[in-house]
Amino acid sequence: MPASTVEKATFAAGCFWGVEHIFNKHLKKDGITTRVGYIGGDLADPNYQQVKTGSTNHAEACEVTFDPSKISYEVLVEFFYKLHDPTTENYQGPDVGSQYRSAIFYHSEEQKAIAEKVTKEVQEKHYPNAAIVTRIEPATTFYNAEEYHQFYLDKNPEGYACPTHYLRW
Repeated sequence: MPASTVEKATFAAGCFWGVEHIFNKHLKKDGITTRVGYIGGDLADPNYQQVKTGSTNHAEACEVTFDPSKISYEVLVEFFYKLHDPTTENYQGPDVGSQYRSAIFYHSEEQKAIAEKVTKEVQEKHYPNAAIVTRIEPATTFYNAEEYHQFYLDKNPEGYACPTHYLRW
């Protein structure tokens, strides 16, 4: 039997604490692992103090490592759309700025095609009257966020959670 392959999926949907928390709450049983960090910007090795200003062009993001024999990339992309509002440009709830944009950072041409297909399906089925503004971009270097951001809401159950992070369907 061939060994399972592991892939990465990278999603930005506002504050990375809530994105990571929801992915783990609902999909950890499917063998995913997560880490939060910064992607898509212009500065090498950014830190939170720099990214939160919105001046680095990075997005706060959640990187999901998964085994496609246990959960498909298609399921992950649809789940990403369920957990936030993909019709808002550069904000989720009170979190405003390009660092809170909605984006899918694909790691292969196959992922790009799946992301485009699922986006079209979600647009037609769930947002017929509002345009999805999620960017679909090639993954660039992912920089880990500082340790205190990893699993932040598990460590701080009363911590800030964006009010737009909940499952919509």
